[in-house]
Amino acid sequence: MCDTLVRITDDAVLFAKNSDRDPVEAQQVEFHPAADHGTGRIRLTHTDIDQVGQTYAVLISRPWWMWGAEMGTNEHGVTIGNEAVFTRRAGGGGGDLTGMDLLRLALERASDRHTAVQVIVSLLEQHGQGGGASHEHPRFRYDNSYLIADPTGAVVLETAGRRHAVEEVRGARSISNGLTIPGFAERYADPLRGRVAQRSVRQARTGPAAQAADGVLDLMAALRDHGGNGSIAYRRANGALAAPCAHAGGLLTSTQTTASWVANATTGEHWVTGTAAPCTSLFKPVALAPPSWPQPTGLSNRADTAHLWWRHERIHRGWTRDPQAYADTRRERDALEREWVTSGASADEAWPLASAWEERAAAVVPSGDARPALVRGLWRRWDRASRMAG
Repeated sequence: MCDTLVRITDDAVLFAKNSDRDPVEAQQVEFHPAADHGTGRIRLTHTDIDQVGQTYAVLISRPWWMWGAEMGTNEHGVTIGNEAVFTRRAGGGGGDLTGMDLLRLALERASDRHTAVQVIVSLLEQHGQGGGASHEHPRFRYDNSYLIADPTGAVVLETAGRRHAVEEVRGARSISNGLTIPGFAERYADPLRGRVAQRSVRQARTGPAAQAADGVLDLMAALRDHGGNGSIAYRRANGALAAPCAHAGGLLTSTQTTASWVANATTGEHWVTGTAAPCTSLFKPVALAPPSWPQPTGLSNRADTAHLWWRHERIHRGWTRDPQAYADTRRERDALEREWVTSGASADEAWPLASAWEERAAAVVPSGDARPALVRGLWRRWDRASRMAG
């Protein structure tokens, strides 16, 4: 599933997204420089299409197995997040492009939000959409909606097969896993699957949170929201999916927030977790440049502590078992984020401090496991599948 928010103030376009994927689907933040291309084709996740003559520099958060991205930005400040949406297609919409492919293609090819819409729509009309969107569940497919921001504003783009609708954002907006643009939603939305995805429940929290946000720290807090009294509340069918900070643990859906991103698209400042569960993670500043942290190759759905995402999993899984054991760790994290946002810390300054925080957090020993028995059992299964040591 997923949630994406935007808040437009007099002097900023603020953006935030949680990427909700399968619980062992590692992501990596990657920089790809601008490039000139000759004639030819570009290989995407499941298919190939014609390449363009020039692509822009992009910074993306990409699930390990796909070409496309869940969220990202480019050298012109275009910043995009996408959502799975469940629709009643009108026929003729099938294709192999994924929403994540379309998102990255728009970042590589568009210099503003309106051009990004044109890129996605033209590719959609030409190639369709619907390629397998899950490595763990290859037959899982969906249509997509997008929240597309640039330094001066934002738009929502919703799709159903090869059809689409666009809405300019005024003030604040959030999107989750359902169609929302009047007229288009009534015609194409699949309300049953939207209810299973808890779309309206989460959007009832993200919409007001976007409206109330004064800065990026507010959006970080919105992405960490568990709803209710703030503790993780699991349901038998879909785990903790009824709030933006999603935690896997249900029989029907296994959705986990696997990466998060917050940005000021106007100033070009971006913060990423690069790790699962924003409630257990640290938002770190990043630059549109080669990364300031090691990026080994070989990221996969198998545990490998050479990669930040997998190193953090011991923290994530311990924290959700016993949140109180991490109270001091949480306070230290919050203080680091406030300092970095207030001072405008660079990636070079912040990432070594973030690595030290991760090491201290990994040393915390949970004293118990407060999760329901079903959730504990499911996570034991996922631990075995990913070869994650106990």
